[in-house]
Order: sequence, then structure tokens, then C-alpha cells
Amino acid sequence: MPRSVKLRLVPFLLLAALAALFVAGCGGSDDGGGSGGTDPASVAPATAPVFIDTTIRPEGETKTNIEALAQKIAGIDNLGELIVEELESSASDDGEELDFEKEVEPWLGDEAGIFLQEYEEDDFEGYGAAIQASDEEEARSFVNEQIEADDEAAEDGSYDGVDFKVQEDETTIGVFDGVVAFAQNEAIFKEMVDASNGENLAGSAAYGDATADLPSDSAADVFVDIGGLIDEAGAEIDSDTQLFLDSLGLEPDEATAVASVVPGSNHVEIDFSTDLSGENPPSGDASELLGTLPGTAVGALASAEFGKRFNEGIDQIDKEGIPGSVPPNELKKTLKEAGIDLEAIAGSIGDVGLYVTGNSEKTLAGALVMETDEESEAKNTVSNVGLFLRKAGISGVTKISGEASGFSIRSPELGRQPVVVAAKGNRIAIGYGLASVGSAFEESGKSLADNAAYKDATSALGSTPIAMFVNGPSALNLATALMPAGDEGFEEAKPYLQKIEYLALGSEASDDLATAKLIVGLK
Repeated sequence: MPRSVKLRLVPFLLLAALAALFVAGCGGSDDGGGSGGTDPASVAPATAPVFIDTTIRPEGETKTNIEALAQKIAGIDNLGELIVEELESSASDDGEELDFEKEVEPWLGDEAGIFLQEYEEDDFEGYGAAIQASDEEEARSFVNEQIEADDEAAEDGSYDGVDFKVQEDETTIGVFDGVVAFAQNEAIFKEMVDASNGENLAGSAAYGDATADLPSDSAADVFVDIGGLIDEAGAEIDSDTQLFLDSLGLEPDEATAVASVVPGSNHVEIDFSTDLSGENPPSGDASELLGTLPGTAVGALASAEFGKRFNEGIDQIDKEGIPGSVPPNELKKTLKEAGIDLEAIAGSIGDVGLYVTGNSEKTLAGALVMETDEESEAKNTVSNVGLFLRKAGISGVTKISGEASGFSIRSPELGRQPVVVAAKGNRIAIGYGLASVGSAFEESGKSLADNAAYKDATSALGSTPIAMFVNGPSALNLATALMPAGDEGFEEAKPYLQKIEYLALGSEASDDLATAKLIVGLK
């Protein structure tokens, strides 16, 4: 490899070294490197819409859990050591010698961060990164030695008292204020210098509020300024989209979101929090309904107080109207005159669940399940909807009877089975085929709550109510049946997918924040 090409790898070599430590906690001993220092966010522009912060010297239980995950997922006892060996071997193959322990570890701090900016045409056009340096002189020596080893010298520069190097591909790198900083180009590097001396992301109210309660044992955190991304893209939300967002109670203009990766010994947890839902984020606990869904489900989810949110959305749409179709304050009135009372239907619905079963395209089935307060409400709701469809002249609508009452809809477009809408007890079920709907009312068989993996999932979520569950082996069997034969990407991923026991999502709300936990459980 020509030395001019190797020169471009300086920042990426630093990131690779960072990854080695982050993945396995290598180098976190008490006698070398790492002493904290400058917050990487303090050299990121205050307007950066995306910022990723990582802990590169995990300690204690976090370090132990990362090492356990590396062993479970890849069968590697010391992943950090393996990656360092590969880095040193790669450098040697390119005609350079790299001694990670002597050249990198002595100055490497505890944290690193990278920000993205200038979001245009579905991509980011600019980036900057900072790695804490516990010893600036050691860090500066390492950078200079790497650059001097190249046959083509980088261009020297200085800005506001900070010296830097501009490489052939415009990547700019320098050491200042306790960090090794590099950026996609000189202009962005100078923005980082300005940020360190003035307004920066670490000091912004939005970032501070969003990251105030991050998990203490997280290994990486991702901050997203949703409103900032919209501004970066130079986009305006069109009226139809705005109406949809309003109906869901979503307020993206000034919203932020944060995701944190928290390693466990038998699972990986990703925590989310956002103020996207405004002052009244969705709340409630639908875990009881979720646990009663069929134990054979490949995946299932449940939403609390769906009827209430549905009614709020309908009120908003009715107030605003549907541009070009329905004038303001006419939607509910028009439907009511046609025999369907949206308010009555919404008022009768409580929690809602959805599940999927099957292990092939032929056996794929499932149902939407809605709970009502009383048995009479369930029957009346289904009866009114069926009556409305028949009055509207919808063909193929047939009344069904038996333990569950309701109707079915048959048509060539729907395939060999009908869509069935039925009520039994205080439940309404909508599914493809009688068998699918019947399983929603089955009380003698095993439910999800009886499933061992489901129990593990609820345990891992702790006090957070479970809202979604996917059975890992069952989902993999179904995916294998549905994927085209010989798909290389799927075949490469399959050995890792086989290690997943379950996926679980829990959610709750407090104050103006909606929070969620995604758990990937390993066998």
C-alpha cells in the first residue's frame, strides 16, 4: 500500500484502537492510561444534530458483562486483545510498526465522541470526533510520528493557537484541550476549536436535559436532535404529515431523543428516551393483555389505552379536516349519519394487542385483539361495524355465529381465507381466517406468560412493563422459510441470529418523557 494512502488511516487507526478498548475493556488497568478529562461533547458545535459518546475504558460489572457477551456471541475470550493484535499485524503488513501498549495506551483517556452534521439528501456530509487524551504530549507525539512516517507530508496549519495537520484527503487532526480531535475537513476542525472556547453541545440546554439521566452503566450513548435534523435537511413538514403527527400527539420541531447501550451478562439492553410526544406522552400498562396472547406466537405486541389515543387522534383530524377530501368538523358528523359512531367505538376500546403465528408462508397467521370494558360493548361494536359495511354495499360480508359472534369478509383480493371480525366476552379479534381469530379467544392452551423466554424477558425488563415480545428461534425459523434460498447476507448473519433467545421491548412515561427498553436476550 502506498504511504500516501496509509496517511489517511491515521484517524481511523485511532478509532480502531478505540473500538478495541470499547468492545472488551482492554487496557483498563490501574497502572496505565485513562484519567478522564475533557468531555468530548465540549468540542462539538452546539447545533450538531447527532452525537455519539462512548466509554473506552469500561470498569467493574460493565467490563465483565462486555467480555461475557463477546464470549457468548463470538466465542472469544479476550476480544480486545484479539483486535489489538489484528491492528498491529495490519500495520506491519503495510510496512509500519505499531506497538499499541507503548504508543497508544499511555495517552488514551476514558471517553470518545463523534458528531455528525449537515444532513442533506438522506445523508450526513460532515463529521468530527474527539478522543480524550490523558497526556497531550504523548498523544501529540503519536500523531506526529504517524504523519512523519509518510512520504508525502501533510500541510501544517494553526487556528486560534491550535496547531493541526491537513492530510491529502482533507482530514484534519490536532491535539488541544485534552483531546485528540479530527474532522472531515479543516473548516469543521476550526468549528471544534471555536466550540471548545465558546458555545458547544455540552453546554446546550437541549443536550443537557436529554442526557441528564443516562444509565450509569451504559457503554455508549447516542443523542439525536430531531428538530435540528429537520432544520439541517432544510425541510418543512407538509400539511398532511403535520396532520398525521398532530393526530398522534407528536411534536418534532423541538424534540430530542437519546439511546444508551447497556451490556448485561446474558443480554444487551438499549434504553430510549424522547420528548417527541410533547407534554402528554403515551402511558399505561398493557402487559397483562400481552401475556394472555397465544404462547405459540412468533411475535406479539400490546398498546395500553388505545381507544383513548384513537379518540384523541380522531378529534384532531376532525378539527383540522382532511385537505381535499373532508372539510373541518365534518368527519365524525358524516360517518355518524352513515351509521358509524367513531366516538362510541373509540370509547369502548381499551388495550390492544397484535400477534403473529406460523413457521412458513402457508401457515402464517395472526390477529388484532382489542379489549372492552364490558361484553356488551364488544358485541355492539362488532355488530355496528358489520352493519355499516353491509349498508355501504361492501360485497362478501357474511354474519358468523357460535361461541364468537361477528362477520367475515371474503373476496378474491384477500386470498383463500376471509378476514374475520368477531367478539367473545370482552374481546374483539380481527384476523385472517377463522383459526387465527379462534386462537385469540382460546383459554385452555398455553399463553405467552407460560413461555420460559417470555418470563426471562419480563425479568430482564425489571419494573418496565413489557409491550413487545419476539421468540428468537421461532422468528428465525419463519425468516428462514420466507427468505430466498441462498441469500448470502442472511446466511452470514444466521449463526449470530441463532444465539438470540428473545427480543423484548418495554415502555413507560414520566413527566414529558416517553422511555423504552429494548432487550436482546442471548441463549
